[in-house]
Amino acid sequence: MGGAFVIYSGMSSTLRFLRALSDPTRLRMMALLETDELSVNELQEITRLGQSRISTHLGLLQDCGLLQSRREGKRTFYKLGTPENGGAEIVKLAIRGAGELPEHEGDQVNLKRILQRRGEQAQTYFNQVAGRFDRIYGPGRSWQAFGHFLLRVLPPLDVADLGAGEGLLSELLARRCRKVIAVDNSEKMVTFGAAKAKKNHLKNLEFRLGDLQDPPIESESVDLVILSQALHHAEDPGRAIEGAYRILRPGGQIVVLDLARHDFGRAHELYGDRWLGFAESDLHLWLEKAGFKRLEISIVAREEQPPHFETILAGAHKEAVVVPKVAPARSPGGE
Repeated sequence: MGGAFVIYSGMSSTLRFLRALSDPTRLRMMALLETDELSVNELQEITRLGQSRISTHLGLLQDCGLLQSRREGKRTFYKLGTPENGGAEIVKLAIRGAGELPEHEGDQVNLKRILQRRGEQAQTYFNQVAGRFDRIYGPGRSWQAFGHFLLRVLPPLDVADLGAGEGLLSELLARRCRKVIAVDNSEKMVTFGAAKAKKNHLKNLEFRLGDLQDPPIESESVDLVILSQALHHAEDPGRAIEGAYRILRPGGQIVVLDLARHDFGRAHELYGDRWLGFAESDLHLWLEKAGFKRLEISIVAREEQPPHFETILAGAHKEAVVVPKVAPARSPGGE
């Protein structure tokens, strides 16, 4: 160990830089830190790598003078350093090389999302509250109660629940929304859901048999589209999001609740999943390609038991059509 350190420390600056940048993961770090400083947690969210692995790579890059760091409370932020002896040119080459890695596009999408979210104090506060909620008992305080509360304040909307299954969420929404259309490709599910809605006298809840990639709903006819744990069953998730865009009215919103990308392969046989979850960058690219604006994507929950499934929440808007104001016609007399 000591000998290896002597060899390493005795290298020229150029060789030390090259050795430090010989790993693709460290190239990714350099490219992400090109324009702004980031914390370890932010780098972890962007790259989906373990915290200890990220810290090890950052420490090596900092030891070579390629990175600088600063402390802010309990967090450490990293940014590109100002290496001497030709180091600046090597950094440029490293960043250029990072652009050729298969992870680069996803990294840049996630970086953009993280930087946009920094100023959202409400999101930070929610994360803090959510963290306390499960640890501290309070009589009469539950997610079930909060759910009913949120339903009470929900405005009357026309909603499409795509991949609705037997319609549990659709049934809850129908108790408040103007109209709910539940779409599923299982005839058995649609029959069961429709019968249950009739039994509960929910006349504003309609079940339709169809594919969530091409929902049997008129264009621009709903205010909200929900894809709750349904997208990972779609053959083409991007097409499903495009279908959601089609049926939304201008100013409408899509909400996607699904699994974050995981490696639990048995989900294919146990749950019939086509996809092993999605990366935040996947959802971002599909939503952006479909035409959605004001994207918000984040991990909102993580199961404590293996395989530690994480839940990803994505929301976006279909922009409203702005009608230009026309000045009133003036009379010939100029009055």
